[in-house]
Amino acid sequence: MEFLSFGLVSSAAIAIILIVMLTKAVKFVPQNRAFVVERFGKYIRTLEAGLNFLNPFFDRVAYNRTLKEQAFDVPSQAAITRDNISLIVDGVLYLKVLDPVKASYGVDDYVYAVTQLAQTTMRSEIGKIELDKTFEEREALNNNIVSQINEAAGPWGVMVLRYEIKDIEPPRTVLDAMERQMKAEREKRASIL
Repeated sequence: MEFLSFGLVSSAAIAIILIVMLTKAVKFVPQNRAFVVERFGKYIRTLEAGLNFLNPFFDRVAYNRTLKEQAFDVPSQAAITRDNISLIVDGVLYLKVLDPVKASYGVDDYVYAVTQLAQTTMRSEIGKIELDKTFEEREALNNNIVSQINEAAGPWGVMVLRYEIKDIEPPRTVLDAMERQMKAEREKRASIL
């Protein structure tokens, strides 16, 4: 009887070990995701969408990357135009991971790196134009920012698809002056008619 219970316990233990090994060996990768696998801390392969198998003893999923387009808020920041007017500008960044390996190993945090790059590029681009043009040329500003970010972010395995300036906020004194100017222009047009 003792032999039977020992055999039953050992069979149950072996079954549990096999189930644990099987769950660690079989990986289901969802659509639009990629798993970066390491063996002993070194990259060996990337698992694509679908059913994949790993060596349960040596391999581990080190990074789980989404391949979908992602939107990130770029925090508000001060920027100075060519005519020395300080603005508060914020935006939204849309990016996509093209190479999960580069996104994992090329930079520590690709979202932070691209956001910081977007901020510095935005300041630089706004510094090249005058205040009046910042409102008129948002599209050109957005396109310049995207191309400059993509130039630098290539080694990080990401591509910026779009950058949108959400808000350009000049100082209150400048807003008041702009309102007075628009009012004067309307009055001038009304007097001509």
